[in-house]
Amino acid sequence: MKKVIACLLLWTIACSISLGSAQAAIYPEIPTAKKVDQSDEKVVVIVTASGEVDDVLKQVTTTFPSSEVRKTFKRALNGFSIEVLESEVKMLQELNDVERVDKVVEYKANLDGSVPFVGTDNIRGKLDPKGEHLTGKGIKVAVIDTGIDYSHPDLKQNYKGGYDVVDYDHDPMETVASQGPPTLHGTHVAGIIAANGQVKGVAPQADIYAYRALGPGGQGTTEQVIEAIEKAIDDDVDVLNLSLGNTVNGPDWPTSVALDKAVEEGIVAVTSNGNSGPNMWTVGSPGTSTKAISVGASAPPIKTPFVTIPGLDKEIALSPIGGTLPWTLKRDFEIVDAGHGLEEEWQDIDANGKIALIKRGMIPFSEKAKHAQENGAKAVLIYNNLPGAFVGAVEQGIKLPVVSISKEDGDWLIEQLEESKERPYARTIYRNQEDFIAPFSSRGPVTQSWEVKPDLVAPGVSIDSTVPKGYLGLNGTSMSAPHVAGAAALVKQAHPDWTPEQIKAALMNTAKKLLNEDGEPYYPYEQGAGRLQVDKAIDATTLAYPGAITFGKWTKEDPREKREVTFTIENHDKKTRTFHVKPPFELPDGLQWEVPFATKIKPGEKKEVSLKLDMFPAVLAEGIHHGDIVIEGGKDPISIPYVFFIEEPNYPRAMAFNFGHGDRPGEYRYELYLPGGAEEMGIALYDPDTFQFVKFLDFKENIGRGMVGKEWDNLDLPDGNYKALIFAKKDGKEDTIESTITIGASLPEEKQGEN
Repeated sequence: MKKVIACLLLWTIACSISLGSAQAAIYPEIPTAKKVDQSDEKVVVIVTASGEVDDVLKQVTTTFPSSEVRKTFKRALNGFSIEVLESEVKMLQELNDVERVDKVVEYKANLDGSVPFVGTDNIRGKLDPKGEHLTGKGIKVAVIDTGIDYSHPDLKQNYKGGYDVVDYDHDPMETVASQGPPTLHGTHVAGIIAANGQVKGVAPQADIYAYRALGPGGQGTTEQVIEAIEKAIDDDVDVLNLSLGNTVNGPDWPTSVALDKAVEEGIVAVTSNGNSGPNMWTVGSPGTSTKAISVGASAPPIKTPFVTIPGLDKEIALSPIGGTLPWTLKRDFEIVDAGHGLEEEWQDIDANGKIALIKRGMIPFSEKAKHAQENGAKAVLIYNNLPGAFVGAVEQGIKLPVVSISKEDGDWLIEQLEESKERPYARTIYRNQEDFIAPFSSRGPVTQSWEVKPDLVAPGVSIDSTVPKGYLGLNGTSMSAPHVAGAAALVKQAHPDWTPEQIKAALMNTAKKLLNEDGEPYYPYEQGAGRLQVDKAIDATTLAYPGAITFGKWTKEDPREKREVTFTIENHDKKTRTFHVKPPFELPDGLQWEVPFATKIKPGEKKEVSLKLDMFPAVLAEGIHHGDIVIEGGKDPISIPYVFFIEEPNYPRAMAFNFGHGDRPGEYRYELYLPGGAEEMGIALYDPDTFQFVKFLDFKENIGRGMVGKEWDNLDLPDGNYKALIFAKKDGKEDTIESTITIGASLPEEKQGEN
């Protein structure tokens, strides 16, 4: 039986830290590594061709007679997927007319208040050119996801067809229990776009086309996602929604390129930005697509619960775990440490009538909550096992309030439990909040292209929508993207001749700038152009695009240089308008702008405008610089965010590490993404108790940008847990990822946060 490397993907990005003195005190110096030979196993790769696909296919199959062609793509991607030996991948990359080779990876699927909040109430009475009310009628929206429950009473009248690329039939129903771990994600997404029953989506009369690219448990591969995009293109859809992704921050990853191709075919492509926030550089493909609309998560008007300990000056924000009861506690409750919430741990814990504090990991969220419920807990706080916050959900209903908090907040609570003579009590306070960026929402920018992402944000916190046989509230940028997809359908109906580029501009140009808790604007790489306002997008009479600008990267050694960007201003008003481009007035030394004095544009016309940045790089501080360029002269000013960098940005040199079991007993595999390549990378194993070095799992030198990985038949290691230190060096900077890997018995996977 042949062995195929099928790369896995975890939805929590591993901790990336510098290898400094603090860590050196824990980990011994990494020994000199010996190079590890690559295995000669079969791998599935996506080949992007620079010439004709058929010609490249003929060349490849002739050169590698043992290869097996799997799928051919000609619309969403100029290429194909093929199974070859690991040792043949490098030779494949060197063939003429082969542009790039990428391993197949797996993808996972990361209203009553939110839909009116983005402006749908303000379009009542507005008509399209045919005299129809703006409801999305006649607009075809593709939902590439886990399928949908097209029998749901709120969706059945809008469902018009689709395809299942998992089972290869025309029945894109959600996975049911008899097929494996059941899914609900696609139905929830479809409801936000176009539910038309008990709940109303953003565009309640849009036509829904479902493409099931993610199967049992919400798992799917690059091949399936690209094939679903091709099917949607063939079906001439108007809008495409992908509420899925990975943690690969690369602009030329195949799914990102496929979305760019879909836009070139005239489709408005909308995708989630990811749930790996709040740090920079956490956006993942296909959110890195240049031409698609990438969407981050903000909050609609909600009553947010915070936990505090009386007498202490600290408040902890709570994020609901989907599929559980809302947090509505009214009085103080004692907190008890329940470890990881394992069944055997509860024997020594008195949780009856108390709040159980449980650490993430080891078992699924649903099992932690179930055990807490069985032991009489009043509620559950699950704290992260990696820095930062996270989102999550359970497939089965839990009759208990279950929320997530950050690792930092969880560790602080543990400290209070250990230091207090009496167990501390938790008090819940509630605040009405709106328009804050969710901590889990992935941030940009994009590596290599240095583009601003997300493009804008939309509600993604506590969003109620349809699920099979009912309704459920979920969190995630998966919930944000369909708000924008529905809005795009409304704009398309109102302006049927507008291109995807114009629709994207309308949505970005009219977005509301959001402020953080200190009253300062969120950074462009956090909110993009701002929060969706669909009513203003429909009424836009001035369009300026691109809606965000990057001037790229400079180094201190670069001489004085001018860089120019060109954007288009369109006048859709009934009268001639004179536009003025205004860069920031407060400028640091070493930076000057050159802009046209005025640009006069007649009704129905457009003009290209050049903007130059004149810079002395040596004078400016290293790091990211950002701001907004304002275009005045229309009915409302338009704000276009920009970024540029001095020196190589401080992005993680290694990301998206995962280690797991292979396809047969005893087999193991890993994957790691190097966004800028690496001079050296490796995986060092340590004893988790003594931190004594055990061995190198892998070591490579001078690796190019992209995904690296390996599979083993036998690791020749005793069963147990190991600390893995994954390191990558590039341009004088070394980043590490610390992870725990298990050899031997496999632990159940958690239901991770969805986009």
